[in-house]
Amino acid sequence: MSTTSNPQPSEEVDLGQLFQMIGNGFRRLFQSIGSIFKQLFLAFVWFVFFLKKRAIILLIAAAVGLALGLVLNKTSPPIYKSSISVKQNYPTGENLYGSIEYYNGLLKDRDYEVLGRVLGIGEDVSNEIVGFSIEPIITDNDRVVMFDQYITELDSLAASKVEYEAFIDNIEDYKHRNQQISIKSTTRANFKAVFTNIVDNINSNSFFKNEQAKDIFELEESKAAIEQALVQSDSLQRTYKRVLEQQTDAKSGAEIGITFEGDNDIDKTREYDLYLNDIRLRKELVDINRRLNDIENIVDAISSKQESGFVDNTKELLGMKLSSRTYYPYLFFLLAFVALLGMEFFKFIDKYKPEQ
Repeated sequence: MSTTSNPQPSEEVDLGQLFQMIGNGFRRLFQSIGSIFKQLFLAFVWFVFFLKKRAIILLIAAAVGLALGLVLNKTSPPIYKSSISVKQNYPTGENLYGSIEYYNGLLKDRDYEVLGRVLGIGEDVSNEIVGFSIEPIITDNDRVVMFDQYITELDSLAASKVEYEAFIDNIEDYKHRNQQISIKSTTRANFKAVFTNIVDNINSNSFFKNEQAKDIFELEESKAAIEQALVQSDSLQRTYKRVLEQQTDAKSGAEIGITFEGDNDIDKTREYDLYLNDIRLRKELVDINRRLNDIENIVDAISSKQESGFVDNTKELLGMKLSSRTYYPYLFFLLAFVALLGMEFFKFIDKYKPEQ
């Protein structure tokens, strides 16, 4: 009698095929990475040859811009800049930035009469203004402090998802407490009155005045309550001292004297607690007085610089402030570069235009 064994399917993994699959996967990955670097290198080479072929045109454009900048620097009237720094005691930033935008809109429309009436100046003075600008005054340390305060207000789960870079990129400029307002004009006029009117327009805002009145009322009530508590605490301490004197006199029969120690731990603890309570209340009173001084004005003018203005012919290009001598060479170079790049792009498109 013969027995036959049926072959069972092998459940073992073919290690050779597995390693081959892994090797093919890594090979395709490295090929993809190599292809990307190759394309980047070819793009770099193309860009170098693009600049080389058109270097003369770009240099001519920069030279024309330089010549124009020198001519305008000699012939154009100087622009004077005056600045003032303000501190926002309330979140007036959006309103403040909106006001500056409104003033610039009036200048754009050449509505000098309305601008002069809004700022409380004559039309002859408003006609000399070139533009208004505002920017936050903030340091890197201030940004770190703001981020730390924002994080402490969140729960641990939400705070762990907030990154410093994202916070800084998303925060609006008008939310910073200190701001600098600048005025550019064609004459070296004194714009102290203009700055005062800009600040007064914010301080006279009905919404913020109402918020200020509510805060002052609340702080005054807290101040009165603390002052009354201090009076009562002082009376309680005098009573407590008399009790201690009587206890000491009854026990010793000696000369009556004031002691601040007490005969036991309970006396010491109560006396020390009263002392600490006084310190805490007086500290709160100091904080309230400081807060009242801080909100005396909705917006404070903390410094006024160059009220009569100083010559400032700088222009902004791609976030960089450049003098007129360097602004136009960069501008013409960029315009020529973009134009040539656009022409090259259209040539590339024409190669793939379907035949009709």
